[in-house]
Amino acid sequence: MVGAALCVFLCAFCLGAAQYVPPYTEDCRTGMYPPSGPTFKGAIPWYTVNLDLHPSERWRDIMTSKKNELLSMIQAIKDLADAFVPSGRLVDFVDRDLPLMVDTLPYPFNEEMKGIATASGVPLGEVVLFNIFYEIFTVCTSLIAEDPNGNLIHARNMDFGLFLGWDLKNRSWVITEKLKPLLVNVDFTRNNRTVFQSTNFAGYVGMLTGIRPHAFTLTMNERFSLDGGYIGILEWILGKRDGMWMSFLTRSVLENATSYTEAQKLLSDTKLLAPAYFILGGNKTGEGCIITRSRTHSIKPLELDLKQGRWYVLETNYDHWKEPLFLDDRRTPAMKCMNQITQSNISLKTVYDVLSTKPVLNKLTTYTTLMEVSKGKLESFIRDCPNPCMPW
Repeated sequence: MVGAALCVFLCAFCLGAAQYVPPYTEDCRTGMYPPSGPTFKGAIPWYTVNLDLHPSERWRDIMTSKKNELLSMIQAIKDLADAFVPSGRLVDFVDRDLPLMVDTLPYPFNEEMKGIATASGVPLGEVVLFNIFYEIFTVCTSLIAEDPNGNLIHARNMDFGLFLGWDLKNRSWVITEKLKPLLVNVDFTRNNRTVFQSTNFAGYVGMLTGIRPHAFTLTMNERFSLDGGYIGILEWILGKRDGMWMSFLTRSVLENATSYTEAQKLLSDTKLLAPAYFILGGNKTGEGCIITRSRTHSIKPLELDLKQGRWYVLETNYDHWKEPLFLDDRRTPAMKCMNQITQSNISLKTVYDVLSTKPVLNKLTTYTTLMEVSKGKLESFIRDCPNPCMPW
């Protein structure tokens, strides 16, 4: 289904832009770090979420600062909905029926959403929608690499907004561009101490990218499957609620797990609403893996293995034992660049170069994150992909 949609979109897109035909690639970038120039759209501000507060109060400062950006984002989603269902019934459903869903969601996430709605002035149903559609429309690139000294680097491009409104004039995805002003780095604290840190979209309570300093790092990529997020969400609405929302699980793992081993077990064994890829890095040599998940179990985990020459693992949105869709092959150019760098030269700077090389960097890319667990370091940057650039 996703492949068919990509084909239809590509045919229309290439009528006016033949230079974008896959596999559109460029030579591996160098010297991109520290970020500057047209691909760098700015640093992401830091905020604190105090986990000692009642959940309804935790996001108040962030939402007071970002409420206009969230309102703009929600309006863009409503405009897209109206384009598909001109009667306005879809928006009516969101405003009338989704608020009823919030109390079925697990604590504390449901209370946090209520607090976000109050602080931002965005209707509760629209806050719920904003928090669940990431289960469906996320495409990304994540990697973990080990340098010659045993230091682990975890990095990712967050690509979001596929098929959500193509702006012909600006050659960009509408929702992707609306998300960029919502980006925040968040320091989650308890008893005035950092528990974990994350790069987030303001108003979104789940986690897609995060670090538990000196313990582990974690990113989540979408896994396309017939038994996908739509089915899990529908089952939840109909009352079958034995699975975990992906981003709620990653949030829980970052908040509560204290080791790579504990995090790995939770991510591998917890039943999910949707299939996913969890990319998990630890704080010791060899601690890095891709956990490929069906809704019920882990499939063919792939781990760092220096004895086998596997000094990095890299995941986009396709099973690592299968070829990626040729219309969306970010894996091959990313691996080409990693192999060209070699393990002896791997660093935050050279990893940033990889994630700055088209089509790994593309029109869906909202941000790039670099994490170094041994230093407890997370830094993220808003991105842009100057033309010519692949739409995904």
